[in-house]
Amino acid sequence: MQTFIFSFFVFYVVLLFVITGITSRKADNKTYFTGNRKSPWFVVAYGMIGSSLSGVTFMSVPGDVYTTQFTYFGVVLGYILGYLVIGGLLLPLYYKLNVTSVYEYLGSRIGKEAHKTGSVLFFVSRLLGSALRMYLVIFVLQVFVFDGWHIPIWLTSVVMIIIILLYTFRGGLKTVVWTDLLQTTFLLLALVITIAVIMKNMGGSFADVWQAMGTAGKDGSDCRQVFNADWRNNSFFVKQIIGGMFITIAMTGLDQDMMQKNLSCKSLRDARRNMLSFTSILVVVNILFLLLGGMLMAFAQEKGIDIANMPTDRIYPEIAFNYLGKAGALVFVFGLISAGFSSADGTFTALTTTVCYDILRIENRYSDEKKQIKVRRIVHLLISMLFLAVIIIASSHHNDALIRIIFMVASYTYGPLLGMFIFGMFTKREIPKGRRWLVPVIAVVIPTMCYVLSSHSVQWLWGYRFGYELLIVNGLLVFAALSAISVKPVQAGE
Repeated sequence: MQTFIFSFFVFYVVLLFVITGITSRKADNKTYFTGNRKSPWFVVAYGMIGSSLSGVTFMSVPGDVYTTQFTYFGVVLGYILGYLVIGGLLLPLYYKLNVTSVYEYLGSRIGKEAHKTGSVLFFVSRLLGSALRMYLVIFVLQVFVFDGWHIPIWLTSVVMIIIILLYTFRGGLKTVVWTDLLQTTFLLLALVITIAVIMKNMGGSFADVWQAMGTAGKDGSDCRQVFNADWRNNSFFVKQIIGGMFITIAMTGLDQDMMQKNLSCKSLRDARRNMLSFTSILVVVNILFLLLGGMLMAFAQEKGIDIANMPTDRIYPEIAFNYLGKAGALVFVFGLISAGFSSADGTFTALTTTVCYDILRIENRYSDEKKQIKVRRIVHLLISMLFLAVIIIASSHHNDALIRIIFMVASYTYGPLLGMFIFGMFTKREIPKGRRWLVPVIAVVIPTMCYVLSSHSVQWLWGYRFGYELLIVNGLLVFAALSAISVKPVQAGE
């Protein structure tokens, strides 16, 4: 089995480097950072599916159906609303300012302190979040594939990062846009083929499988439940929809990784077409992931597979490797690798852009493009080393609690970004130079307060548990704090 999987992995890597060779010809800094703003919108839209679905999503959305049923669909409905806001408000703003980094807006509107704060928040969040997502992909592959060959996890990690580093090093964003096309295709094929394999193994019609989902959830619950009406529950449908909307606005519209691909389109019109197409495809793909989750639960119930005490992230790989034969194992591996690579490669490029444009300001510091390219390549290499370091540290201290905490801390960084952008776009107030040092202080204090609130919400708020809506609270508190230290703009003649 391992040899079979490894052979296809080599084939997959060769395809990546063929695309890299084509897209990186005559590459310069504009190619790396903006794709020369010539990316076809439909290629960007399709490729972004893979970028938005990390390896964690690939495993967790189907697995979580066991405990949360189809309630994740409420988040998907929120995605639609969020992408409409991005297309209607944020994309026009970014194209009007002709930015390379979206955090340049914070500098022009609020001040350099906000610019630096936004870019640092993104850098920390993306570095930790993406590296840990990639680690979880590597961990699953290690357990089910490479441990059988007695290959240490650090070596697996090094090889994976070197592959990503090499195919993104020259072509940057232009290469990422086209390799994501390949990786999204593999991811979607894995999803569809797994569904087909499960159907074949169960031997019944889709109607029979759908019926079996009615008792396949935890404690015999109905996997097909879409809306949870308990307002105190994390899965309450109103919280899911509103939370999904603001998560999309913050973690896509205010995220350099995701927006850099949109900004590589030729025009605002193309970027909006890309966003609309991407949204439509993403909704269908998430429905298929939920359907796959329900089918996995029905399959486990029929075959007598004990998943009651199994971490939900392990349900999909356990069934794929142990019960679906070579075909099931192979498509799972390639779906997982595709999701992991397509999430990590864009992160390398986005973090390099943030450091070069927002922190080092290479266009202002160096007039010689050769010097700019040299600095950019050094930054890219250093980021890959940091990425690898986070993965190695995580592998040495692996436990579910640690991973959840780091993901939670990383996600809080988008709250201050949301608050700063709301302040900049929806008020005309200004922060005096003498008070701008408070911006990074607010960006640290408010998320800390939100963490305390979330940790004690059950005791303080009559049993209420925060879900995705904590991001909104975080953003609104940052907005309120910025408003408190700001003043009305001075009018001419006053």
